[in-house]
Parts: sequence; structure tokens; C-alpha cells
Amino acid sequence: MKGQLLPLATSSWDHREIEAIHEVIASNQFTMSDRVKKYETEFAEKIGSRFCIMVNSGSSANLLAVGALRFSKSFPLHAGDEVIVPAVSWSTTFAPLQQYGLKVKFVDIDRQNLNLDLDRLSEAITSKTRAIFCVNLLGNSIAYRELENIIKGRDILLLEDNCESLGATFEGKNTGTFGLLGTFSSFFSHHISTMEGGMIATEEEELYEILLSLRAHGWTRDLKKGNSLIEKNKVSFYDSFRFVLPGYNLRPLEFSGAVGSVQLSKLDEIVDGRRRNAREFQKLFADKEGIRIQKETGDSSWFGFAIIIEKLETARDELVQILESKGVECRPIVSGNFVRNAAVKYFDYEVSGALENSDELHDNGFFIGNQHYDITSELRETEKIISSFLHK
Repeated sequence: MKGQLLPLATSSWDHREIEAIHEVIASNQFTMSDRVKKYETEFAEKIGSRFCIMVNSGSSANLLAVGALRFSKSFPLHAGDEVIVPAVSWSTTFAPLQQYGLKVKFVDIDRQNLNLDLDRLSEAITSKTRAIFCVNLLGNSIAYRELENIIKGRDILLLEDNCESLGATFEGKNTGTFGLLGTFSSFFSHHISTMEGGMIATEEEELYEILLSLRAHGWTRDLKKGNSLIEKNKVSFYDSFRFVLPGYNLRPLEFSGAVGSVQLSKLDEIVDGRRRNAREFQKLFADKEGIRIQKETGDSSWFGFAIIIEKLETARDELVQILESKGVECRPIVSGNFVRNAAVKYFDYEVSGALENSDELHDNGFFIGNQHYDITSELRETEKIISSFLHK
């Protein structure tokens, strides 16, 4: 944004995205069709997943991922089943669980990496636990091997909200591909941008078929013959408006698919740029007295840079005000402690143990933006502002 020292997000579009949009206009095919399908195939190949399905947002991706399990025969979740979540994530990590009648159990985050505290997770699991919806926060992977060891041999489903972490890896494997279902976002501020858009990845054909139906009204039109949901009619006319699930209309436009293909071709370059900036950020802030930054697990794709003020009570709001007055855009670290948000009154939920790390983040944390281009000078100027504040 013009006039800002360090904006939260900027566009990574150039003439190629504009040309792709003009090609869609020239084709006169605007609703979901071949360009979306092409992007889904390319995305699946890029992250190493068998199936990918595009929707109109990352929030919708979470909604359909949970919905798919509610209608699955192989991996069923039922109303009242317990799902463990970190206390810090975006609101629409949690909302689909409430909307499908599931019981939510909030667990504290790790003080260093800001993802689920795996010791607390281990303590929170009971015979009622049916699923864990883990979150890779701000581009940073959870420690998957430890997580897998915790749930090994248990009848517990693993879902991943990877909406902030496209391009992150753990032991060489893309985050969002470890669980039964993984979700991604391509909103404007994310690693790649179709402006609005989301994706769901899975290896399971049954779940893919359920997702196809739920995405488009719950109809059967997009299902192939021999699918697991319903026997197709011999005459296609009868499958035009035939409904098998209580679905939605969460389809993306052809514009989104066309732009997605262009953006995906830039992903490696975008993530490399963010990692270069992160090295400078870590050099400037990792050992700075009075603050703490997010500790990297695996190879983060660095959505943004989290900063938590230590020891100085009520200092966060004052520092944020100073930074924003100097042109450094700031945001809370996602939801903060979600249990402290008013929406939770509508949930069937419980809290496992204390949420002191989530509370600390809620009260003393904020994050600043990362970009795909070099922001070394901007980060150095930001460091001077923060250092001046801490030592006043």
C-alpha cells in the first residue's frame, strides 16, 4: 500500500494474471469449468496429493472438509463427537465443527512455535476423542512425527487447517498432506492469491466424491459412474437436478482457476522470497530482550512475523499504535485465544487444562507482514522502532 513502510500484504500479480482473466472473458465461460479443473490437477501435483478440489474460500474448504466426514461411511464423524483443536486459529477453523454439531475441545498452544502444544494434546485425548483439527499457524508446521506418535493406534482422525501455510514442509513433505483432509486458502493476503479461493486435499476417493457433491448443491451431476454415493442414471437428464446430500454452492469462478494456475507457477519463487526475509527477521529479532518470536518447525513458508512482548504489561497496544503511526501494519495473532471471543457462546465445548500460552498471545502478541519481495530495509527500520520502544 502506497505510503506504508511495511504493509500486511501486497499483490503478487503481474501481466500474466491479467492476461489469464482476459482469456476467460474471451472464452465466455465464466462459471466453474475446465480452468478450475486444470488448476485443481496442478495443485494436487504440486503438493503431492491424489485429489484436490477448489472452492470459493479457505473457510469454505474447512466447512466442506468437516462436512465430508459427517457424510462419510469410511471415516464418519457424528453429532456430539469430540474434536480437539488449538485455542488459537481463524474463526472458521472452529465454526464448521459447531455447525455440524460436534463437541469442540480447546487445547493450549506451544509457547514457542504457536501450534498445538503436543504435551497438552496428549493429556487431552480421551476415549471420546474422534478427531484432531491441527493448524499450521502463520506458515509454521506442527511437529508431525510427534503428533503421529501420539495418535498412533487410536481411532482418531487427523485434519489439517493449512490455510496460512502453503509451501511449508516438514521433513520434505508438504504440510496439508499429512492428514485425512488438508485445507488451503488463496485469499489476497496469502502466499498465492486468486483474491478469494480455497482448496481441499485428500487421498481418499470417497471423501473426494462427497466433496464434489457438497460443493455444488449436493447434486450428483459431477459424480462419475461407479461412485460410492449413488448409482448414476443411464440417461444424464435425470442426474442434472438430482440431489444426494444437503450441500451448498461453494463453487469458484473460472477467473479463479485461471489466475490460480499462474500464481501456482510462482509459488516456489514466492516462498523463497518469504524465507529470505524470514532469515533477516530472525537475525534482527530472535535474541532481542523483551520480545519473543515464533520458533520455526520444519521449513516454514512464513505467512507473517509473530511478535510477543514479554514482561511489559499492557505494552502491546501502545507499541502497535506506534508501529502503525510509522506505517507498519499490525494485526492480532489470528483469533488470539478463541475462547475469549463472543462467538464461543454458541459452541458445545470444553477447555482442557489452562490456556495460559494462548492468553499470553492474546494479550501481548501481534504480527507484522511478510512479502514475496526483499523487505530487508523495512525490517531493519521496524527493528529500530521496536528497540526504541523497549528501551525508552
